[in-house]
Amino acid sequence: MRVTTLIENRPSTSDSQLAYEWGLSLHIAFKEHGILFDMGSTGAFTKNADHLSIDVASVDAAILSHHHFDHGGGLRQFFEINPDAKVHLGQVPSGECFGKIFTFIKKYIGIDKTLFTDYPDRFLTVTEPTQIFPDVFLFPKVLSNHPKPAGNKHIFLKKDGDFVLDDFAHEITLAIKEDDELVIFTGCSHNGILNMVDTVSQQFKGVSIKAVVGGFHLVSAPPFKFMAGSKREVEDLGRSLLNYPIDEAYTGHCTGEKAFRVLKGIMGDHLIDVHTGSSFDI
Repeated sequence: MRVTTLIENRPSTSDSQLAYEWGLSLHIAFKEHGILFDMGSTGAFTKNADHLSIDVASVDAAILSHHHFDHGGGLRQFFEINPDAKVHLGQVPSGECFGKIFTFIKKYIGIDKTLFTDYPDRFLTVTEPTQIFPDVFLFPKVLSNHPKPAGNKHIFLKKDGDFVLDDFAHEITLAIKEDDELVIFTGCSHNGILNMVDTVSQQFKGVSIKAVVGGFHLVSAPPFKFMAGSKREVEDLGRSLLNYPIDEAYTGHCTGEKAFRVLKGIMGDHLIDVHTGSSFDI
């Protein structure tokens, strides 16, 4: 399969014409299918796709990893361009998604709620493990064998005027099986990358994991670039990913540059940086 990063936080290293923003959008070409995984913060990913000769109108299925604006902000533009493909997503959160920093900075970080009334037939809610194409699977319920990222402490659901920590029941995991190996895609890994890997591995016992792709949410609270958790905790995560074993980890977005450097010191060539415009075969 071929994965193309349509948009990410950082600019392309080779093409200044590509827009970038806080967010993530990936195009996955797998067999005869085109799959869109997240849509960034705005519709800018569609312009990048055109520039990269990727036809968003021909995408067969879209996946929203979780209900945050930086992954679903471009949904309306996607619907305007692509009239047919369904968007698979986890259950609607039990409250409004908010980021909260220093007790007094509160910001709505959910997706545009009018989309559900404007395009009611375009969404498919996934509540159980689901195969959307041959060898393409979605997992809406994540195991809790390991701690969730420390940065989650800044992310809440607003319910009846009160703020409670988000449980991220709305996050889903994508797994693609090819040549008896798995590739696992995460948006932000709010449930924890190891928990998401465990969830998929439980369903495919004995199948090796070729790669994981996505953010690991090791940044404390955007737009601040502090690393969430201690250096030792991030190093331990890198060791765990190698011990599973996972051949390669492609990461960016909410992993954060500081955490990436720490992971790189542990994982070496097994860790690959993902930025706007980067494209790779797995």
